[in-house]
Formats: sequence, structure tokens, C-alpha cells
Amino acid sequence: MNDHTLPPCFVYDTHAEAERAIQTLNRGGVAMSALSLIGKGYHSEEQPTGFYTLGDKVKAWGAQGAFWGGIWGLLLAPAVFFLPGVGVVALAGPVVMTLVGVLEGAVVVGGLSALGAALSQLGVPKDQVLKYETALKVDKYLLLVHGSAQVQAQARELLQQAPQVQAA
Repeated sequence: MNDHTLPPCFVYDTHAEAERAIQTLNRGGVAMSALSLIGKGYHSEEQPTGFYTLGDKVKAWGAQGAFWGGIWGLLLAPAVFFLPGVGVVALAGPVVMTLVGVLEGAVVVGGLSALGAALSQLGVPKDQVLKYETALKVDKYLLLVHGSAQVQAQARELLQQAPQVQAA
């Protein structure tokens, strides 16, 4: 596969940066159904945190509840998983169904974690999978853009033109 057929993955240091990137893509015409977001930053050390769905609405609470509530409203299929080696991770977008498929099928790809196997099934090379899992472990956010080479190129261009949303 060439680089333009892989889902580009952008790494952000903070939830605010990831949210700005999603808003930039949304304003630029990238369908929210083409985006996946993965992160751990919704938790708090001192207060219980959780979420539940009610129809298409997601209620969240905790230190970053407002962030995740806003993002969940834009993206598809929100979910929270405990993933050994990574911890509690919140995900939204097409990556959720891929991860569920991995978990239900007990798919193991070259010794990767369940999340690593899901990213690998989406076309992310193994060396990049390890990089992205490491980023998640240190509370960074992953934004994946799924779709045609044209959609992915559009997303790259939009994010490169917006200095306030440059990836780490």
C-alpha cells in the first residue's frame, strides 16, 4: 500500500488540539463519519468519570467531560474500553467497529494488542502502530482519517494550512 491509501493518523498533545483539528476538518468539508478519535484524556484521578448513551446523545462527566461530550456529538459510534497495556481508552468513529471485530474474533496480528491489531487491520504499518500505542500511553490523542486518497489528502492539506492544529 502506498502512503495515500493508509488512514493518516495525527497525534495531538491535548484534547483542545484534537478538538480544533476536528473542527477544522468539519469546516473544510471532511465528513465526520470519516474520522476516528482515540484518547485517554477524559479521566480524572480524584473524581469518578463515565459516560452513557441516550439515543444519539452521549452524556459525559468528569474533568474533561465537556470536551468528550462535544466531540462525541460530532463523531460516530462512541465507546470506552479497558485495553490491557494501554488502560481505559475512549474511541469514536470507524475505528470502534474494527476494534469490536478484533475483540469478538480474538484476532491477533503479530503479537499486537487489540488496539494495535485494529489499527493494523485499517492499514497502519506495524512500526507506526507501536508509535501510536506509545502516544496513547502518555495521554496523547490520535485522530485518524478514513476514506479515499482524495479525502485523506484533503485532510492533510486542511491540517497543514491551520498552524493551530499541527500534529505532534
